[in-house]
Amino acid sequence: MISQTTSRQQALTESAISLLKQLIATPSFSREEDKTALLIEQFLTDQSIPFRRKKNNIWAYNRYFDPAKPTLLLNSHHDTVKPNPSWTLDPFEPLVQDEKLYGLGSNDAGGCLVSLLATFCYFYDHSDLQYNIVMAATAEEEISGREGLEMIVDDLPPISFAIVGEPTEMQLAVAEKGLLVIDCTAHGRSGHAARNEGENAIYKAIQDINWLTTYQFPKVSPTLGPIKMSVTIINAGTQHNVVPDACTFTVDIRVTEQYTLEEIIETIRQHISSEVKPRSIRLKPSSIPVEHPIVQAGLAMGRTTYGSPTTSDQALLNCPSLKCGPGHSGRSHTANEFIYLREIEEGVKGYIAMLEQVVSNG
Repeated sequence: MISQTTSRQQALTESAISLLKQLIATPSFSREEDKTALLIEQFLTDQSIPFRRKKNNIWAYNRYFDPAKPTLLLNSHHDTVKPNPSWTLDPFEPLVQDEKLYGLGSNDAGGCLVSLLATFCYFYDHSDLQYNIVMAATAEEEISGREGLEMIVDDLPPISFAIVGEPTEMQLAVAEKGLLVIDCTAHGRSGHAARNEGENAIYKAIQDINWLTTYQFPKVSPTLGPIKMSVTIINAGTQHNVVPDACTFTVDIRVTEQYTLEEIIETIRQHISSEVKPRSIRLKPSSIPVEHPIVQAGLAMGRTTYGSPTTSDQALLNCPSLKCGPGHSGRSHTANEFIYLREIEEGVKGYIAMLEQVVSNG
C-alpha cells in the first residue's frame, strides 16, 4: 500500500481550496479559459510538476511514467457557464460562509477539478504504481466544444480507464447517457389557406412528432433506463394565409449504451417522413463495468452506483470511464452556486483511497 501521511493530504487539500478560490475569482466562460489555464499552470509549477498545454487544455504525467504500463486518466473542466440573473452574490467573489464556498464554478466542476489535481499531486512522485496517471484540466465542456478534451485525446497515450470529475456527491456514475441532436424538416407544398390547395408541412411534422414522442426503443439500459426523445424547437410558416411548404423541428435524444447513435438515426429515418440531419455523432453514451476494480474500490468504501442522465466529457472518451466527484449535481448552473469545504476534503480523501486500491503495488 502506498504510504503517505495525513498531513500531506491536508496540505494538498488546503492548496486545492486556495486554487479553487483563485479559479472562482477569474472568469472562465467556455472559450475564454485562458486565465484559469494560467492558474492551473502555476499550481503545477508550484508542485514542481511539468505540464503540457494546447489552447486552454493543460495535462501532466506522473514522474515515473512507463509506456509499458496501462494509463489512468483523471479529467475535469475549468470552464463555466455564464451566471444567471438570479445571483444575489458576486459570482466572482470566493465567499466562505457557514463552511460553504460560494462562487461561479465552485460546484461545477471546480471542486472536482481541484480535488483531482490534489490527488494527482499525491501520487505524482511514486515509482511503484501499477498504472501511469495522466491529469487533464480541460476547456469547453459546458458547450461540448471541439477545443476541449477532444482536442488533446490524440496527444494522450492509450487510456485504460478514466475518472471524470463531475459533482456526484462522490457516488459512482457507472453509466452516462449520450446526446444526439437531430434537425428535421417536413416538406409540403405551399398554397392559399382559404382554398383547398397545397400540402401543409405542419400537419406532416405533427405526424412525425407524434411518433417521436410515443415510440419506445425495445432495448432498455439496466442503469440508464430507456432512450428519451424530446422535440424542443419547431418553426414553420411566414404568414397566416399561406400553407407552409416546410416545417423544421429539433429533437433532443438522450442515448443509452444499448444502441449506437447510427442505429438510432436509422430507426428514426425508417419511421418518419421528414428529412433527418444529425448535428453530431460525437457525444456517445459512456459506461464502466461494475466489476471494474475502480468501481469495486468505491463500493468497498460504501459508495453506490447509478446511471447519470446528463452528458459530460465522458462522451468524448473511447474507454471505460467513471463519473465521480465532490459536490451536488443539483447546485450546478444555479444562482449562488456553492460547495461545502468538507466536500472538497472528502473528495481528495475519497479519490486517494479509491486509487490506492487500484494503482498501488502494495
